[in-house]
Amino acid sequence: MRKLLLSCVAVLGTVGMTALPTTALAVNAPVPMEYWAAPDFMRNVSVSPDGKYVAFIKATSQKGENIIEVFETADLSKKPYRVGAKKMRLRGFQWISDEEMIVNFDQQVSKRIKGFNQGAFQSKIALFSMDNEKFKELSDDDFVLSVTNPLVHDPDHVLMRYAFFDRSKSRRAPSFYKYNVKRGTKSLVLKGNEDIGGLRFDEYGNPRFARKFDMGSQEYVYLYRGPEDKDWKEYFRQHEDDFDLFQYGGLVEGDDSRIYVLANNGHDKVGLWKFNLQTKSFENLVYRRNDVDLVRTLRPANGWENPSKVTGVNYYKETLHRKFFDPAEEAMVNQFKAALPNAGYVTIGSMSRDGKTMIVRNISPRDPGTYYLYRDGKVSKLGGDNPLLAPEDLADVEYIEYTSRDGKKISGYLTVPNGPGPHPLIVMPHGGPFINEIVIHDDWAQMLANNGYMVLQPQYRGSKGYGLEFYKAGFINGGEGGKKMQDDKDDGVKHLIAQGKVDPDRVAMFGWSYGGYAALIAAARTPNIYQCVIAGAAVADNNQQVNYYRDRIDGAARIEQVPFWDGSISPIEEVSKVNVPMLVIHGSVDQRVPPLHAKKYVDELEKYGKNFEYVELKDADHFSNTLFYDHKMAAYPKMMDFLKNDCGPGGL
Repeated sequence: MRKLLLSCVAVLGTVGMTALPTTALAVNAPVPMEYWAAPDFMRNVSVSPDGKYVAFIKATSQKGENIIEVFETADLSKKPYRVGAKKMRLRGFQWISDEEMIVNFDQQVSKRIKGFNQGAFQSKIALFSMDNEKFKELSDDDFVLSVTNPLVHDPDHVLMRYAFFDRSKSRRAPSFYKYNVKRGTKSLVLKGNEDIGGLRFDEYGNPRFARKFDMGSQEYVYLYRGPEDKDWKEYFRQHEDDFDLFQYGGLVEGDDSRIYVLANNGHDKVGLWKFNLQTKSFENLVYRRNDVDLVRTLRPANGWENPSKVTGVNYYKETLHRKFFDPAEEAMVNQFKAALPNAGYVTIGSMSRDGKTMIVRNISPRDPGTYYLYRDGKVSKLGGDNPLLAPEDLADVEYIEYTSRDGKKISGYLTVPNGPGPHPLIVMPHGGPFINEIVIHDDWAQMLANNGYMVLQPQYRGSKGYGLEFYKAGFINGGEGGKKMQDDKDDGVKHLIAQGKVDPDRVAMFGWSYGGYAALIAAARTPNIYQCVIAGAAVADNNQQVNYYRDRIDGAARIEQVPFWDGSISPIEEVSKVNVPMLVIHGSVDQRVPPLHAKKYVDELEKYGKNFEYVELKDADHFSNTLFYDHKMAAYPKMMDFLKNDCGPGGL
């Protein structure tokens, strides 16, 4: 395995710009679990501003031990320069000049959490120079530092955020400085102010946008400054209980008095508008859809020349779409998409200042992520996120729509195993629950499909992206967790059974975080359509969870989260009704959903003599991207064995 990890990221030869045909794929034996547990072989792939170097983070072992490899783009056959760390984990980097990059590290410093999303891990940042091949630590024992902006027009400086450690429990607002990477000196740009947050800076390091809260009116007040201004001016107010989106979308090119905003502006679906800062009013609608929300605005592929320009918007439905406003950007992406094998969502992830060298990334159901270097009119394949997985090992993803029992239209993503059905089904609801989910390539869904299971990822009510009414339907009249939100999942199963795609006696649920909560709820439903459930990092006690962060949320989030958890069914109160086998998985340092949830729930399962297994992942945090090889190898084989042998009579 170590040899595979070291060799699979090797730079490959030039590939021709021709599309490859898609053919029917035979059913193969499942790939080893080690393949799914492997860390990303390469990520963070980017070229230096001058195009001389291409660098990426490379995994050197199953443990997720990372280095940065730096190649010369003119000759990829030359031995790369390697940058590593002795004690801390290398987590990411970004180029800030032709020769320098900021590198992020972290390490576990405690076996115990100390509150919501804090206590177990500590991070540091350092400057690395290709010129002298040395690190310079930028972290300070008194500050938590982060890079806010690389200041593309001033390569000697980077804008940094200085936030004080909370040793005395007294809060101090972060300050912002220009840091001179050559001299190691800094100059104040904006002093911390407890009343002002949400700061945005332009590409020159000028503070341009911010937000404060008016205690008297209970409103968020949106502020702006012109490039030469010193004082903040108000341009919009919104009551804290207002769920309409009002989100900065970018500057209108050549016009300091107007910005783009993503907003409902009285409509169910989010659209893109021009907004006049001086008249404090919406102007013309730029683009909106009637079926789904717009998600975010796009910036140029060349982030060094004109990083503030808005070139389009993202939205998603059956896949992730882009509505381009810049024909040249659209043509460039489409040219690569037509040429790359298994093309799906193709992006220009990084580009040199002169536009002649770039990194192209493709991701699709049958491609976990592949990176290409474009230079001098040629495309070279660099490697991929997980080259152990061949296209024929992976499955297609279908977009479906069905109607819930109360008439609401529900969307879903169906990962379909190779070979004829009907298939056993795993329902895999997303976490959140109030998030956007787009399924292009999902490792968990693909792993399950590779082992013969169809996977439904339902976009139940409360999911974002489908309009304001659909999102609010999850909580606005009290929490629908375990109620209508659960019906939406079950009705997806019934829809697939009616279509003959799924065996009605072979259905299970697997979820993580809120998805784990939904799995706990599913285990106690009567009558039960599931043969078993797998619940990972699950909220088991609603009161415990909302009290854990009640003092950290306000405004719309408070109206969303507090009534949701207060009004939804609490799994720990339903344990006596559990009627199917269960596999419960939880990380020992989960900072979002503390492991006490699982321990209390397991105690109740034992009290009532229920059929279950419990797996605790040592030193694992909450989110799936914080699970390392050992965590996955403790969980994945157990999951597959549980589904095959212990999921209902005879297994799934």
